[in-house]
Amino acid sequence: MSNTIVLYDIPSTVPGSAWSPNVWKTRYTLNYKGLAYRTEWVEYPDIESTCKQIGAPPTTTRDGRPLYTLPVIYDPSTGAAVAESTQIAEYLDATYPDTPTLLPEGTKTVQYAFLAGYRSILPNTLQFAYPATERILNPRSEAYFNRFKYGPTIPHESPTGEAREVEWKKVETDFGLLAGWMDKGETDGPYILGAKISFLDFSVAAFLLWFKTIFGEQSDEWQRIKAWHGGKWGIFLERFKEYENVVV
Repeated sequence: MSNTIVLYDIPSTVPGSAWSPNVWKTRYTLNYKGLAYRTEWVEYPDIESTCKQIGAPPTTTRDGRPLYTLPVIYDPSTGAAVAESTQIAEYLDATYPDTPTLLPEGTKTVQYAFLAGYRSILPNTLQFAYPATERILNPRSEAYFNRFKYGPTIPHESPTGEAREVEWKKVETDFGLLAGWMDKGETDGPYILGAKISFLDFSVAAFLLWFKTIFGEQSDEWQRIKAWHGGKWGIFLERFKEYENVVV
């Protein structure tokens, strides 16, 4: 039996198919660690049955029912099926200690706190990112996304005209807050915690790569984002380009 790790991801119509920011966190992790893996593509409606089949746990609930999400990995070397990108990183750190560690002891509290703060500033981006994501999905996943991902605070269409500019300014302000947090660590090196890559770097890079992918590299949206705060975001994402391989 092959010992190649299986990474489960959601396909799309873009070149290379990969787009999901949460799955990109794990793909970055696997590429950085140099672990052998392959990608198995799973459309949104098939995620639950796939996870149950390999024994991966739900990651949250929706309407009182267990909700299964990606990323998930299956590691045939141990028989482990692990869900959620942070848990996967911790599993890989522990199981493959000879590879670079992303959540080393002494940094976990800081990293988890940063991730919680980071998630709190993302909602303003979703009114732009969700409609753009829906447009690149295959039909079965697009229908699922349309049904379950929107809500009272996330419209099916992005704002237009003057309202669009107002909402984009909110996103820029949120990114400015994130830039301030990151700058404190980058005084000691090019990464969020200083001299060494951590899971935080891949978490931020994954969302930037999501925006670049769904909007398009030459789009007004991505050109705006990459230029904010002295070009910080384009420069930051470029640091991790060597780990952007999509292994199928």
